[in-house]
Amino acid sequence: MKNKQTSAANRNSPGRGAEAPRGIVVILSNFNDDEHHASHRVGDRFVVAVQDVCDALPLMLPALGSGADLDTLLDNIDGVILTGGASNVNPRYYDGGEARDQSLLDARRDGIALELVCACVERNVPLFGVCRGIQEMNVALGGSLHQYMHELPGHFDHRRPREKPISVQLGARQRITLTPGGILQDLANGARQVMVNTLHAQGIDRLAAPLVIEAVADDGTIEAVRVADSSTFAVGVQWHAEYRTSEHALYRALFSAFGDAVATHAGKRMKAAGMGRVA
Repeated sequence: MKNKQTSAANRNSPGRGAEAPRGIVVILSNFNDDEHHASHRVGDRFVVAVQDVCDALPLMLPALGSGADLDTLLDNIDGVILTGGASNVNPRYYDGGEARDQSLLDARRDGIALELVCACVERNVPLFGVCRGIQEMNVALGGSLHQYMHELPGHFDHRRPREKPISVQLGARQRITLTPGGILQDLANGARQVMVNTLHAQGIDRLAAPLVIEAVADDGTIEAVRVADSSTFAVGVQWHAEYRTSEHALYRALFSAFGDAVATHAGKRMKAAGMGRVA
């Protein structure tokens, strides 16, 4: 694999020339329903991680709601990232009753995300869920969520400590135990435990049948999953792996593995289209 720092430098250089990305990755946006300036938003850290670690072309996918033409989308891209966000998956999608705080819902994000998960799994398109993204994977595939994990007996408060400096808010302050023989343990070079960040109020309750656990926190919270029967990268993590990928080995390894799967998918897609492999 090419040196990522060299690759990143080439991308930012006017002399990059004909060098091509290893595939196309869409990053799902959150919809901000501001009556004066409604917008679709993606954190820049995801864009940077896709470009610099995956060595792929990042494109923002609007929160289009349900019924989007996902076949056309997936015919033309090589990977999907489900980002984190301030909103929660509407509990009606997993028979969880009414949301206590309706202001924390994002109907347009729910609509496309849950359909997109199923479409990616069905078509073996590389899929990486981060924070809200792992929750969407679980709900879309038949699982449920705890809406307020910090209220459960014996559970830690995994929420973002907003009164702290940003380096502390996003710092690695939670220990997770990796499943022996799992994908994450392999990416962590055989480590049994790793420190990660934690910024979530909700989390997995009933695990969806197609998923297997890849990591848990010390209080038993499911922190990482993968689609068991997928022939490609189909992983969700509850923490923000896009933060400081240059400093955290497992975060970077996750995006690198996702990028490799994206490149493999791109090669197959280009070959099927009679266009040859991308660089």
